[in-house]
Amino acid sequence: MSGGEVAGILVAVFWAILVSFLAVALARLAQTLRATTKLVADVTDQAVPLLADASSAVRSAQTQIDRVDAIASDVQEVTSNASALSTTVASTFGGPLVKVAAFGYGVRRALGGRKEDVPTGPAKETRRTVIVGRTIPVARRTKRKKD
Repeated sequence: MSGGEVAGILVAVFWAILVSFLAVALARLAQTLRATTKLVADVTDQAVPLLADASSAVRSAQTQIDRVDAIASDVQEVTSNASALSTTVASTFGGPLVKVAAFGYGVRRALGGRKEDVPTGPAKETRRTVIVGRTIPVARRTKRKKD
C-alpha cells in the first residue's frame, strides 16, 4: 500500500464517522421536532376552549357593566330629583313653618308671663327631699329670660 491509498482510507473513515455523527444529530433533531409538534397541538386543543370561555366571560362582564351604568344613571337622576324636591319643600314650607313656630313661641311667652303662681324675687321657696332620714334642700328651677 502506498501513502496515497492510506491517506484515502483515512479520509474515507473520517468521512464515515462524520456522517454517522450527523445522522445521530439529525435523528435527535427530528425527535425534538415531533415532541414540539405534539406539545403545540396539545396546547392548541386546550387553549381554544379556554379562549372561548374567556370570551364568554368578557361578554358577560360587559353586559353587567352596561347594567351597572344604567343603574348609576338612574340613581343620579333620582338624586337630582330628590335634591330638587328637597329644595322645593324647603322653600315652600320652610318660611311659613318658621313663622308659625315663632308665633307659637310668642303666644307661649305671652301666656306664660301672666301666671300669678310663679314666685319672683329673693323670696323663692325651696323644696325639701327626704332621703333615708336626712332632709336635703332642693332649689326650684325657674325659667330664664332670654334677651
